Amino acid sequence: MKGYFITFEGGEGAGKTTTIQLLEQKLKQMGYDVLTTREPGGIAIAEEIRKVILNPANTEMDARTEALLYAAARRQHLVEKVYPALKRGKIVLCDRFIDSSLAYQGHARGLGMDEVFSINQFAIQDCMPALTLFFQIEPTKGLQRISANEEREKNRLDLESLSFHKKVYEGYLILLEKFHDRIQVVNADQTIEQVEKEALQHIVTHIQNKSF
Repeated sequence: MKGYFITFEGGEGAGKTTTIQLLEQKLKQMGYDVLTTREPGGIAIAEEIRKVILNPANTEMDARTEALLYAAARRQHLVEKVYPALKRGKIVLCDRFIDSSLAYQGHARGLGMDEVFSINQFAIQDCMPALTLFFQIEPTKGLQRISANEEREKNRLDLESLSFHKKVYEGYLILLEKFHDRIQVVNADQTIEQVEKEALQHIVTHIQNKSF
């Protein structure tokens, strides 16, 4: 693959989506060929799966079903959108990827990170991100942002308890330690301008280092 696969991770209300949009504009101004996308979704089939996963009415969904649906959406998204973009040399900025499944289903749902990783290995084969930015913010602050943002898409995960979101945060900290070479921390508890600047620096540094 000639391009750069960069993923954005973090709990609810961390500001990933807003920052990705700003970074897309900034990187394009700098002359880079950029594609932004999201998980679950990004293409028609995966967006349909997203509706099922995040529908607030689907509270009865089993944790393993949830994990499998995420992996299925991920596979189709990779094959249809991410792989072709990387082959064309694009910088792909993706809102969530495999680490979300490991933190949410693996740790917070209690399925086990290794078990969830094995499901996803089948889905992604050997396509891991070159760089992952973890938008770090305390769960309570992230959830406060969500409740204050009336325009944000409200989904099934927003209905989870604070204890669940704290477990998600714990999961990300475990991943940060395990994949410290790949995952870089962005302090999400600051202004959007500061978050954008910090994230951009990580991305540019990564691309420049890989260019040598």
